[in-house]
Amino acid sequence: MINNEELINKVKSYNKYLNPLTLTKAYNFALNAHKNQKREEGVPYIIHPIEVAKILTELKLDSATIATGLLHDTIEDTKVTYSSVEKEFGKEVADLVEGVTKISALENQAVENSKAENFRKLILATSKDIRVLLVKLADRLHNMRTISFVKDEEKKIRKAKETMEIYAPLADRMGMNRIRDELEDLSFSVLNKEARDLITERLRFINDNRVDPFNEISEELTELLKRNGVTALIAGRKKTPFAIWRKIQNKKISLEQLTDIVGFRIILKDVDECYKTLGIFHSRYSAIPGKFKDYISTPKINKYKSIHTSIIGPKKHRIEIQIRTQDMHEFAERGIASHWKYKSSEKFSDLTWTEYDWLRDLVEIIENGNSPEHYYEFTKLQMFQDNVFCFTPKGAVIKLPRNATPIDFAYAVHTKIGDTAIGCHVNGKDLPLQTALNNGDMVKIINSKKVSPSLHWISSSKTGKARAAIRRYWQDRYLDKNLNKGKIYSSTLVIDLPHKPGVLGEISTLIGINGSNIINVEMLQKKKEYLQFSFDLQIKDLKNFTNLISQIKQKNLNFKIIRHKEKKNAFIQRIFKNFKRN
Repeated sequence: MINNEELINKVKSYNKYLNPLTLTKAYNFALNAHKNQKREEGVPYIIHPIEVAKILTELKLDSATIATGLLHDTIEDTKVTYSSVEKEFGKEVADLVEGVTKISALENQAVENSKAENFRKLILATSKDIRVLLVKLADRLHNMRTISFVKDEEKKIRKAKETMEIYAPLADRMGMNRIRDELEDLSFSVLNKEARDLITERLRFINDNRVDPFNEISEELTELLKRNGVTALIAGRKKTPFAIWRKIQNKKISLEQLTDIVGFRIILKDVDECYKTLGIFHSRYSAIPGKFKDYISTPKINKYKSIHTSIIGPKKHRIEIQIRTQDMHEFAERGIASHWKYKSSEKFSDLTWTEYDWLRDLVEIIENGNSPEHYYEFTKLQMFQDNVFCFTPKGAVIKLPRNATPIDFAYAVHTKIGDTAIGCHVNGKDLPLQTALNNGDMVKIINSKKVSPSLHWISSSKTGKARAAIRRYWQDRYLDKNLNKGKIYSSTLVIDLPHKPGVLGEISTLIGINGSNIINVEMLQKKKEYLQFSFDLQIKDLKNFTNLISQIKQKNLNFKIIRHKEKKNAFIQRIFKNFKRN
């Protein structure tokens, strides 16, 4: 555990505008508030907020954020109040501490509420100040580092899943690669310990039985660049066990076949040198086809920039190389936190928030009253997808996930453009709205005065923003109208359920919560892998029924909807058809 003086010196190393009295006061305040408390591992509780503050200093954050790291558990876990924090440290710090406290309260409700609902509250809690999420990520990182001391196995698994599904992706979208990698690997150690241990052991065996070529390769690359007038810093990069496992699963190869366990980062002074270095490597060595990506000219959605390439390098080794400037490297390591430059003061600028348009879109979806499952689906759709970059007729760049369509393009430009779209021109050709777009496509959307997005567009859309807008249109224009007429619809829901205690009761509860009445339940098939049940339902609320289907989809269960042939149920049949296609 670092002491107050060491903490202050860490901050002073990058922030000359620091007022040390603020951190000293926060350090002592937290020390006093937690003086009689202990962690599950038996150590004084104060170690946790100090470690959180230390992580925040590694991200080179401002003193208000670091003070919040020291104080983040005081309102929740001690007798300290918002008023007392505001009195001692001001409204800025008090609001940040309160924001982190609200998120922690959500985690305690995880069993009672759906993860989608808790995610909704988390995003709303962080939308006012992105620093709340930065503190929460640091808090979660330290808790995951000490998760082995948690005695409740169910709680441990729940925290690991939550970290893997929510916090690691959020770290990724904030550009914080180092924190993302560690969160994923720590979660992996809980959720699939056997696989991680096996990979770790195999890596140890491989390293012990072969000569490490890193230094030799690094020296040859450095010498090659020097001969061409380029001075570079070359650093090694080892993949985490989880990253290795994910690549093995995706490529369906053995660990021994994996060629990029160790990669090289080439850090240069400017962009021109990045492209010059790329040319030097490709002129000297054979480039591996399909392994080149230029994230400098077309950055990732999270603002990450770098050139990635793979070559048959020195001694015929297949090596992965990342080429970037120092600023790009800073962002790759610290993400959004790299925006704090401390050139004239440490005043926080909300520009760092407005740059993250995906978060802004998510808040918009939430505030427009869509179901938690819909915006949770939106986030999962958007988190890890590769991108294509398309252009408007005026030359504006629109970032979309791979296999996105002109429908997604239209809604990315503006919701009204999407709602009124009737056709499109891609590179001057008249093509269907469901056409998959490619990098560099120029897209012109043809609109009408009438607002009429097709329900079938949902199955063609790849972005959550488009899906949410289409669903919202149909819900607003038709669902409420039908509900007011007091109609009752009927349908049969067939679901494959795993052989686990309580699963049937869980599904029955979901049906009831979402306003449907179970008329009959029947077991249709009994197989080794699953039990197949049919539920005959009376549906009074179509909006709740769509939420029910979304929740079932979130559980990754196989299901189908059997429509009851009633002419007056034409609209619900269209909904059924859509979900079947999805």
